[in-house]
Amino acid sequence: MADTNSENNPALTHVDESGKAQMVDVGQKPDTDREAIARGAVTMQPATLALIESNGFKKGDVLGVARLAGIMGAKRTSDLIPLCHPLPLTNVSVEFELDSDRNSVDITATASTTAKTGVEMEAMTAVSIAALTVYDMCKAVDRGMRIEAVRLVRKSGGRSGLIELE
Repeated sequence: MADTNSENNPALTHVDESGKAQMVDVGQKPDTDREAIARGAVTMQPATLALIESNGFKKGDVLGVARLAGIMGAKRTSDLIPLCHPLPLTNVSVEFELDSDRNSVDITATASTTAKTGVEMEAMTAVSIAALTVYDMCKAVDRGMRIEAVRLVRKSGGRSGLIELE
């Protein structure tokens, strides 16, 4: 099935004419520089955020471990998402901002490649895995944490060019 996804004719690209799941054939597409930025947050009790800020967890540096986990997650995206193409990532970064007004760890991940398809899934996987790691490392003191608002905020490259969603 040809990629017929456009603003005028939206279509699911991972489903063939009979409704079966399929991997999209990107073989004829040119390689282009691509980048995607995703964001998400982990909200928690104020005391939990204070422990993260002071590096007070016995398991170690919560944000350092979460950064590595997010990068590793981005690198394994095609192993986790069945129809996702494996990509030669040229860069993955995971950054954190502590927000005491919202009692949250805000996570931003950027993924880059030069390839035939985009890196949105890799950026969102990096945010998701980093958030899950924050949860895992802090759950002993706060089981009420919430992972929230994982989303794509920007992508560039390929046929669609620059898309800013936030």
